[in-house]
Amino acid sequence: MVTLNRAVIGNAILVSCGVLAVVSNVLAEVTARIDRAAVDLNESFILELVVDTNIDAEPDLTVLDEKFYRGQLSQLSNTSIINGQIRRSRTWSIALMAKSVGRQEIPAITIGNESSSPISITINEPANEPPGEADVFITSEVDQTEAYVQSQVLYRFKVYRAVATRQEGRRDPEFTGVEVLVERAGDERSYEAILNGKAYNVIERVLAIYPQSSGEISISPARFEARVLRNGRITGRKVFESESHTITVLPIPAPPADYPDAAWLPARDVRLSEEWSREPGEIAAGEPVTRKVTISVLGQIETQIPALEPPVVEGMNVYADKPDLSRLFEAEGIRGVRREQYAMIGFRGGLVEVPAVEVPWWDIETREWRVARLPSRTIRVEAPETIVVAPPVAEQESAPEEAGESAMLPDGFWKRVSELIAAAWLLTVIAWWWSSRERHRQIREPEPAPIYKQQARFVRAAKKAAMAGDKAGVRAALVEWGRLQWPDDAPRSVGELAARVTSPLCDELRTLSATSYGTTAGEWNGSALAQALRSINIVMEHDEVAVDDPLPPLMPPGT
Repeated sequence: MVTLNRAVIGNAILVSCGVLAVVSNVLAEVTARIDRAAVDLNESFILELVVDTNIDAEPDLTVLDEKFYRGQLSQLSNTSIINGQIRRSRTWSIALMAKSVGRQEIPAITIGNESSSPISITINEPANEPPGEADVFITSEVDQTEAYVQSQVLYRFKVYRAVATRQEGRRDPEFTGVEVLVERAGDERSYEAILNGKAYNVIERVLAIYPQSSGEISISPARFEARVLRNGRITGRKVFESESHTITVLPIPAPPADYPDAAWLPARDVRLSEEWSREPGEIAAGEPVTRKVTISVLGQIETQIPALEPPVVEGMNVYADKPDLSRLFEAEGIRGVRREQYAMIGFRGGLVEVPAVEVPWWDIETREWRVARLPSRTIRVEAPETIVVAPPVAEQESAPEEAGESAMLPDGFWKRVSELIAAAWLLTVIAWWWSSRERHRQIREPEPAPIYKQQARFVRAAKKAAMAGDKAGVRAALVEWGRLQWPDDAPRSVGELAARVTSPLCDELRTLSATSYGTTAGEWNGSALAQALRSINIVMEHDEVAVDDPLPPLMPPGT
């Protein structure tokens, strides 16, 4: 009997372990993601599969073979401890290349008992053809040759290498013509491409250009310098250049008739959304509720998004907080995000209406005005609890006790109290009138200009000082420009600023620093610096990417 019980217990334990294993596999969520939403037919991309637990099962990748070539597969296990809880995950990364153009779907991939969701990716026709059978070459392109003032133009250049290189250096193009603002549109990317049957490693960099006035922009070729390793021998330093480009900048069109004071906001897409700290359908008077309004603009940096005016709500006090600015990187460029936050407090009962939010913007693709809207909202404010006060006694005869107490007070007591209250009220009215008079006397300071406009003013001052040969004026203006660009780590001199920008401005700033403090003081011509200030390109961290190892094959033999 004891033996039977032990056997039963052992079987129960095994069944329990099996059930736990099945439940663990069921709860293992599989997430699939890709590094780019659109690629050319001859370019590779990376598919990542993430499981939120460390399981022994492997993904079934054979479902990819119908539409994609498979490259190298790698995997990574990760363990983290958050608030005392241990979390484990496992990630598989695989290089893929599509077999045909068009909208392709990456099917669901099964790992254990769970599957990922399908993902769509756009496969475009190859945009660039290699110059012959070159081992190294560089290409560039712009997404539009005609743009509006302050609208985004994406400049993309790619370095193709079929051989290993050493001592690399890349230089962004120079922009001449109208003044431009240049921003890096995301991190530098590295992937593989097959051109005419030849495998290339590709390094891609994307810049977002914002012209500040109408006219024309000339973009010089981008450059890539390196020593090439071929057949075990290394060559001297070689220079490779892309093609040049010209962009026509159109003036700002007139505002729409319904919004004559509309701020100029050229973009590809504008979205408005709101969040409340709690459901705002009904709130109590005197209790604050927080509202966050977010405006996200595809094709603009966050500092160029106009501020939203705090709403005027009858029956509520509205207090605005400091806005939160951020940016995202998408396939179509930079998406600036501005979040406005308000504390709203109802001070009387009844229905109040929060007005709609409307933001006019210029659609650069359809070339017409559009309006992003948040609809109005009605909120019921619960009236505050009233305090019931007993009515005063009308006649002295009806309250003999109180009459007796009143008789104990000196004659004229209440008259003097009334006079004192009236005097205090009169003084309060006079003080209020005097304080309001002082407030009206004060001159309201204008709101500070947006950061990019402040920076443009300092750049113009630096140009003017450079053309006049005023070294001190150039240094002061550029240091102020750097303080706005890096508020948490501002450069203290033009020498420090030179290390944060690319050539030719970098070289001219170093020359200015040397002639200002070195042995060659006085030997300086500011016209070259003024010319270099027409475009300012900022050096990002880890700007140079060295590739010292031979390129790995995209597809293993037999694929």
